[in-house]
Amino acid sequence: MSFPAFLFIPLICAVLYVLGMLMLKRSSELGVGIWRATFIANWVGALLFLPWWLWNGWAPVDWVDYWQPAVSALIFFVAQVLVFLAMTRGDVSVATPVLGAKVIFVTCFSALLLTDDIPWQWWVGAGLSTMAVGLLNLGPAPKHRLVRQTIFLSLGGSLVFGLCDVLVQRWAPAWGPGNYFPPYFMLVGIYSFGLLKFARGGLRGMSSKAWMWLLPGALLNALNNAGIGITLGVWGQATAVNIVYSSRGLFGVLLVWLAGHWFANKEREAGGGAFAARALGAVAMIAAIAMVL
Repeated sequence: MSFPAFLFIPLICAVLYVLGMLMLKRSSELGVGIWRATFIANWVGALLFLPWWLWNGWAPVDWVDYWQPAVSALIFFVAQVLVFLAMTRGDVSVATPVLGAKVIFVTCFSALLLTDDIPWQWWVGAGLSTMAVGLLNLGPAPKHRLVRQTIFLSLGGSLVFGLCDVLVQRWAPAWGPGNYFPPYFMLVGIYSFGLLKFARGGLRGMSSKAWMWLLPGALLNALNNAGIGITLGVWGQATAVNIVYSSRGLFGVLLVWLAGHWFANKEREAGGGAFAARALGAVAMIAAIAMVL
């Protein structure tokens, strides 16, 4: 069986995700902070879909059905905060691989909430992805990093994101992707106003250098979210999509090792042993993706 063409979308999104997170992490280190970075990233996503909403008009559903994007947007918002906390407080090369555990949660939620059967190959692929997560996180880590907190936050974000993906797959087809995601991301942006209460100085006081990292990172993050959301809304198959998307763990390790210094990232200080162990995890990740074939 050939590799379905639509699965190249989550593969590309995996790369965009890591690049975006490295940029947002750098902007946070330059004084933006996690709350302002999350707010800007969410509103870039909302504005990205706004023209689509205006072009398509209102969704062909009853107004009472708007609780669906409202609920899924709230779940997405909570998951995103957890993941952004993990990324900014810990290492990208630790948090990103742990997020690969999301595929296990997606598989379980799919079995519980969706009527589609889950092929046995996807269960095996999900298991291999989880094994890859463990391997990718072997090896010594810098003592100054909050490794346990990073893993805990990443796992929490994975679980909540997994639920969000399955709900999107369940609800979006009745709306049509062009109708579901504009209000979805607009509501995420509206929820984000609550974050400004925790941001020192609101949106003021950010340096031009910080904006140079923040805006591209926010755009890449928005494109990543849009790509995954549209893929789930059009083609479904949340488990297969997330098995491929879990390759961001591999890309996270590789990009930090090869190009982390471009982002003033110091995670290579974990040492060659840690990254060699994570390379073994990459093999398991590739095997997991192959199970989708």
